[in-house]
This record gives sequence, structure tokens and C-alpha cells, in this order.
Amino acid sequence: MNTGSKFALAATGIAAGLMVRQKLQRSHERLIGGSVVLITGGSRGLGLALAHGFAREGCHIAICARDEDELLRARESLEQIGAAPMTIACDVTNRSEVEQMIAAVVERFGRIDILVNNAGLIKVGPVESMTLEDFNEAMDELFWGVVNPTMIALPAFLEQNRGHIVNITSIGAKISVPHLVPYCAAKHAAAGFSEGLREELAYSGVKVTTIAPGLIRTGSFMAALFKGDPEAESRWFSLGASLPGLSMSADRAARQIVAAVKRGDSERVLSLPAQLLAKVNGLAPETTQHVMSWAAHRFLPRHSDDTHATAGWRLPGLKSMKMRPFLLLGRMAARRFNQRTA
Repeated sequence: MNTGSKFALAATGIAAGLMVRQKLQRSHERLIGGSVVLITGGSRGLGLALAHGFAREGCHIAICARDEDELLRARESLEQIGAAPMTIACDVTNRSEVEQMIAAVVERFGRIDILVNNAGLIKVGPVESMTLEDFNEAMDELFWGVVNPTMIALPAFLEQNRGHIVNITSIGAKISVPHLVPYCAAKHAAAGFSEGLREELAYSGVKVTTIAPGLIRTGSFMAALFKGDPEAESRWFSLGASLPGLSMSADRAARQIVAAVKRGDSERVLSLPAQLLAKVNGLAPETTQHVMSWAAHRFLPRHSDDTHATAGWRLPGLKSMKMRPFLLLGRMAARRFNQRTA
């Protein structure tokens, strides 16, 4: 048998193996049609993509966010696919507002079956430009914004001996990314909470799934805040969040998350670059950190005295003609997934 034939045979074997794996995975998927799904931060970005994904499965959808205009646009987007979403203005860092939100969802639908903790923000810049307030804000949004809804919904889940908590963390919860230190620190905390919660609830009937996405094309750079050298920081971040190969489409990410929920997966890392990074870091963490340090020193912007946080959609650098071709997919995603645009 020649080399070409061997290669073809191996490729056929791998393809067959992947098909068998996919069939086995699908055979373990439960039906979730009719489930009541509450998604925090569901008015835009990945949260809105997830609302669409669960709606297509026949779920009842409730979404929350702080911005009522965003919620209105999200409602219209979901109604176009035949959904009838419940929209609630809520700040997930405020425990009393979360209590009122969960009570309102239960009053309307009678229960909550799946809670997706997705709300959050992202602030990009060198650690020298970050303040203690930036770290506090990240913890409030990305850690307490997960803990508050979970702990308020949990008693009902335990009482009914079922329920599913889905915590959207990040690849930054597995390895800290330079110029995202407050974000990664808070995501590490959220991942620790999520993993510990699954271990403790393993025999309760309540499932917990931790999702660790890499870069997803949702147009998130339009709503991100940038510090240090805002224009330079926005350039590298927006390119990474827009270019195929580096980023994953939001629709594909949502499909994989919904499938992980249907299977009851403990964890899912999204996008091939994120999976490779997580595996390499697990095998050689010191080497990975050296490479990350070198890349940060070589490619990322230097510290600037400007510590003012600037929103991506206000930055002229993102509107320049030179950047536009590279941000085409990201800008399309921003329009589709309700991100703020200039």
C-alpha cells in the first residue's frame, strides 16, 4: 500500500470515528423543548445568540439586562423567529433586583428549568492602567453576577430535584491573558464556583455546566472598554474577535452550548484555539506562561498614562478605512447581536 493510500485510509478512519462520536453524543442528548430558560445578559452578544438557540429548541425564554432599549431590540429579534420572550430589566450585581427578577419569571412560567449566567463586561488594557475599582467592578459583574442568580434560584432547584445551571466563564478562567487581568481574575473565581457547585450538587438532580469560550464573533469589541492606549488596545482585541480562525461564530458557539446542556456536560471549552491553549497549558503551564509573556511584550501596546476607559464604539481607530476590511465579520456580528455601534 502506497503512502497516499495509507493517508486516505487513515483520514477515512478518523472521519468515521468522528461520525460515531457525534452519533454517540447525540444519543445522550435529552429533549429540552418546553423548558423555561432564564439567560442573564441575554439582550446582546452571546446571550442573545443563546436565547435564539434555546428558542429554536422550543424553550420558553426569559432574558435580563440593564438596558431597556437593548431588551426591546432583543425582544423584536426573538419575535422574528416565533419566540415570545419575557424581558426583565435587572442588574445582576444587585441581589434584591435578582430576587425580584427570579420571582417574576416563576410567577409567569411557574418554574425555572435552566439558568444561564452570561452577564458581564470586559475591560482591556495593561495592568498598570487598571485601578482597584476596575477589579471590584469585574468581580461584581463576573463573579457576583454568577453567584447571585445561582444562589437565589438554587433552593427551588433543590426542592424540585432538578434544574440546570450553566455558567459562561472564559478561556481566561484557565489561563490569564495579558491586558485582561481583572477580567481573567474574576472569571477564575466564577469557574471555581461553578466547578465546586457541580461537585456538591452531583447527587441532587441539579446539573451544572461550565462553559469556557475563546474569542466569539459577537461584536463584543464594540461594547468593550479600553484603557492605557485605547486605540491601540482596541485594534488587537477587535482583530482577534473578528477574524475567522482566531474567533468562532456566535451561532456555532450557541449550538455547541445548547448541545452541552442537552448532554449535561460538566465542561465545554469553545473554539479550537482555546482548546489547544487549554491543553498545552495543562501539560506545560510554565512554558505557556513564558510564551504568553513574550507575546505580550512583543505585540501588545505599551502602558500609557491615560487611564480613562473608552468604549470601543467611540474609538476612531475602529472606524478607519484601513481597519474596516479586517473587522467586517465582527461588525456584521455586532449589528446582528445588538452590540452598541457608533
